[in-house]
Amino acid sequence: MQAQASDLVEKIRQQFDSAPYPRISLDESPKDKPNLLYIHSLVTAYYLRNQKVIDTKGKVILDAGCGSGYKSLVLAEANPGAKIIGVDISEESVKLARQRLEHHGFDNTEFHVSFLEDLPKLGVKFDYINCDDVLYLLPDAVKGLQAMKAVLQPDGIMRVNLHSSLQRANFFRAQNLFKFMGLMNDNPEDMEIGIVQEIMNALKDGVSLKAQTWSSQYNEADGKDIILANQLLVGDKGATIPEFFSLLKAANLEFIKMVNWWQWDLMALFKEPDDLPAFLGMSLPELSAEQKLHLFELFHPIHRLLDLYCGNPNQAQSFVPVEQWTDSNWENAKVHLHPQLKTPKFREELISCITEIRPFIISEHLQVIQDSVSIDSSMSFCLIPLLEQPQSMTNLAERWKQVRPLDPVTLEPTDQSQAFYMLQQLFLRLESLGYVMLEGKRS
Repeated sequence: MQAQASDLVEKIRQQFDSAPYPRISLDESPKDKPNLLYIHSLVTAYYLRNQKVIDTKGKVILDAGCGSGYKSLVLAEANPGAKIIGVDISEESVKLARQRLEHHGFDNTEFHVSFLEDLPKLGVKFDYINCDDVLYLLPDAVKGLQAMKAVLQPDGIMRVNLHSSLQRANFFRAQNLFKFMGLMNDNPEDMEIGIVQEIMNALKDGVSLKAQTWSSQYNEADGKDIILANQLLVGDKGATIPEFFSLLKAANLEFIKMVNWWQWDLMALFKEPDDLPAFLGMSLPELSAEQKLHLFELFHPIHRLLDLYCGNPNQAQSFVPVEQWTDSNWENAKVHLHPQLKTPKFREELISCITEIRPFIISEHLQVIQDSVSIDSSMSFCLIPLLEQPQSMTNLAERWKQVRPLDPVTLEPTDQSQAFYMLQQLFLRLESLGYVMLEGKRS
């Protein structure tokens, strides 16, 4: 078994030495991709776990399986002031990663050719570990998780993912076919890719495998990379939510939340969430987070990746969920705008919408849900001071009374309770969608 695992790792190394991934231009910057920056920000993960905002300056972040370094660049952009360390088993990939970060002006970085099990040799503890599109390639995912856990700060957070065996079933079938044909006995290269293209193009369009795993794009210039990442991906494996949670348990790690949590809303699958069939209406509230996620993937397996945040057990800080806050909690609360929204484009559009008295469509700047999210111009002015620094609810209420001194219906002076109520409704909504973060006073 050990020899087989070593052979598999060597095949994977060869595949990524010959075709470093992702194959993204050295010049390409993620600065204009807020969604990508959002999920790679330690601020996002830390708030989801602790309902507290963290400063990324001085934090140490690991990109485990950094490949050609594009995600390392995303991590550097998303976490200002953090040190980025990347490791990968592919020497050619590591060379590209170094070049990429230097090209974009980041010098607080290190890159090493290393196996995950050798991470302790770096002598570094990490505040955040990003392990993206790697875990499903390892011969033993638990050992990989344990290796990363060994270098994680006690309150550190890991982002890890596995391929979904339900969503990706057709590609696993394609891989089994090409294994059967001997095309994956060694590192697949141009000859094997050409054979795959010939076979798939020769099939009738109605043949199940072609209809479900093939498109004309696979014959184009970038088709080689797509085929290597799908039909000929050596070591690829899938899992279900229960299987993933079992791996976390075996590695003594605690689930925090799905990275794309807004896309795992079980209730959003139903026509009438408030009028469910009796059986579901009675049983759903009793389900654990794991069970709800598994039910979602059984109903609607649309996610290629089972992508989640996890960490050491029992390290989450205690807090009262925002939806359970009392008036006292709100009076002592501080409001933060998510860092990925503090852009010149956001500021310009916000001010323009307020000036022209039109809705501010905040989802154009960070698309966390499919639906458009807008804020009425009469309320969006509350976001302006957040661009500079976090604000207390008390300060924002005072600002509200200055901008809206009279109740528009009664023409009576706006009082503190009215201002607080309107702000609560606004920030409850924006916090639930990830646009703002609310910190309460800790006991």
